[in-house]
Amino acid sequence: MNDAAKARLDALQPELVAIRRDIHAHPEMGMEEVRTSALVARTLRGWGLDVTEGVGQYGVVATLKGRQPGQRAIGLRADMDALSITEATGLPHASTNAGVMHACGHDGHTTMLLGAAKMLKDAPDFGGTVHFIFQPAEEGRGGAKAMLADGLFERFPVDAVYGLHNKPNRPLGTFAIQPGPAMAAGDRWAVTFRGTGGHGGSTPHMATDVTVLTAQFILAVQTIVARNIAAADAAVISVGAIHGGSMASTNVMPAEMVIGGTARSFTEAVRDTMENRMREIAAGLAATFGCTAEVEYLRRGTALVNHAEQSDIALRAATAVVGADRTTGQAGPVTGGEDFSLMLKARPGAFMFMGIGAGGPSSEGLHTPTYDFNDDAIPLGVAYWLSLVQQELGSVGG
Repeated sequence: MNDAAKARLDALQPELVAIRRDIHAHPEMGMEEVRTSALVARTLRGWGLDVTEGVGQYGVVATLKGRQPGQRAIGLRADMDALSITEATGLPHASTNAGVMHACGHDGHTTMLLGAAKMLKDAPDFGGTVHFIFQPAEEGRGGAKAMLADGLFERFPVDAVYGLHNKPNRPLGTFAIQPGPAMAAGDRWAVTFRGTGGHGGSTPHMATDVTVLTAQFILAVQTIVARNIAAADAAVISVGAIHGGSMASTNVMPAEMVIGGTARSFTEAVRDTMENRMREIAAGLAATFGCTAEVEYLRRGTALVNHAEQSDIALRAATAVVGADRTTGQAGPVTGGEDFSLMLKARPGAFMFMGIGAGGPSSEGLHTPTYDFNDDAIPLGVAYWLSLVQQELGSVGG
């Protein structure tokens, strides 16, 4: 970035901080981003960009053509939705929507992409087209799927698409990417065991006991990763919820227990093994205890796989901003999920992680009630996007 561009970005920073904190104070759940998408569209139009609203219900796409000759087109994507978490930061810009907060930094992601759109609109010294993609509902409510189903890449064709996510507790302005499988498929599962129930004090021997069955299942399901998945393949199965019985009537053996959780994998073969074994274990244990089992296994998205060429381009872009000593192209895979994976199945691209620093709310973990995006990271994210456009489409002037 040249001195003129840096000066423009420095001057833009207060406006971007105000936008980020406004979005943070008014969080919206996925497929409910009425205010957020309107703010994004209004801001982009105010800056003179061509804007399309309602892509995949609440998605917003802005399009900018460079002043230099060129036929390539790329997409830059940010997510806009918040989480069902009660904020506990105590900050002046804390959530005003009870029980909902930006605990994953999507307010920062949206703001950084807005900043890049503004900077490029003011100096479109590149060849080709940039589509700025603001996606709703990344957090499990199908936003990427909805935009793709609404013809995202048919209406806004791209040769490559890129995403960026913050990483708390990583040094501010560090960048990391993992070529190939980088993030896991995040599946959800639920098992319902049904028996007769009964009196736990006088006649437990006359009941089919779903509580002991559930305890056995919790132990047995952990053997799937330990004994059915090769040690070289990463996988996770975790229990997140158990429901059954009543604390008001603890002498009653319930007739039904429901247990649910998450499963993570990087390949379809491992995914198939986990689902099949879970069904087999549930059915086998239920038969042993004289009960029945109903298994629901929901495949949510897919593993995020970065394309090799675009990973190299993204790494070069980050290195141009912060230097080789603050970037890595071997970040290692993580078992978190990300529905940008669906866009990467549709088009070549890459997903980058950016450190936002330690200390204060920005050092708290994602999806926690005390997390807040670090505003000092905004210019670095904007600079990364500008550098990426330069790598893909040519010179970005000041």
